[in-house]
Order: sequence, then C-alpha cells, then structure tokens
Amino acid sequence: HASELVGSLLKSSRPSGLAQAIMEVGRVNKTLYLLNYIDDEEYRRRILTQLNRGEGRHAVARAICYGQRGEIRKRYREGQEDQLGALGLVTNAVVLWNTLYMQEALSHLRSAGEIPEDEHISRLSPLMYGHINMLGHYTFTLPENILKGELRPLNFNSNNELLP
Repeated sequence: HASELVGSLLKSSRPSGLAQAIMEVGRVNKTLYLLNYIDDEEYRRRILTQLNRGEGRHAVARAICYGQRGEIRKRYREGQEDQLGALGLVTNAVVLWNTLYMQEALSHLRSAGEIPEDEHISRLSPLMYGHINMLGHYTFTLPENILKGELRPLNFNSNNELLP
C-alpha cells in the first residue's frame, strides 16, 4: 500500500531525497486544494452541505443512543460492534421511515395541485427525529392495511395542513 511505502520512507531521522520529494508533492496538493476551496464559493457550499448531512446523522444517532449519553460502553470489541450495528440499523430505519413519508407527503401535495418548488424539495432531509418517540412503550400490533404494505395515513391539522 502507498501509506506503508510512505511510512517506511519517513521512518529514519533524516528522510531520503525520495521521501522529501513525496512530502513536497503532498504540500503542493494541499496548497492547490486550499486555493480552490478559497476561490470557489459553490465548492465551499457543497462541502458545508455534506458536513451538515453528517452532523444531522450524528444528531439522529445521539437521540437514539440517549441512555449512555451517546457513548459506547462495552469493554470488548464484539460488544462495541454489536452496539454500533444496532445503532446503525435503528438510524437507518428512522431515515427510511422519514423518506417514505416525505415522498408520500410530496405525492399528496402534487395530487392536491400544489407543486413544491425544487429548491424547497432540495432542502428536505430524512434526518429529523422530533416526531419519533425515543422513550416509552411501543406496540408492534399492526393494522391489516400496514401488514399489506400500505403506509399509515398522513397527519393533518384542523386547517387540513400536513403536520410533521
């Protein structure tokens, strides 16, 4: 691997000429990246969007893993992997649930003649969780229509507006 090669070249107290050249190429690449980042506002926005998505996913995971303040407490690797796997599964279930119902809400709006703007749709995120009961009791007895693959009905307020 390239990282092992670079590591072996840098082991000595005085790097060889090849090691110094590799370090300089790395510095040039880093400088070019930073100059591009400074110069390109659209690129910075794309990076910020990705950072926000990552933070949103972490926020969902923290909300799900509330009992230990979001910390993985198992002392052994397999237990940590089990905890992380379960957390990932539940986080993905939340994202899937939200995605299905966002699609259903958009379909409802379109069928009612309201066409959401693409700009507004692009700001939607399946990483919300305030509407999900993270504590308490759960029932897994499902109505017949849900067992047949249908979705639960959308929530509306008294003005017939969609609720989250």
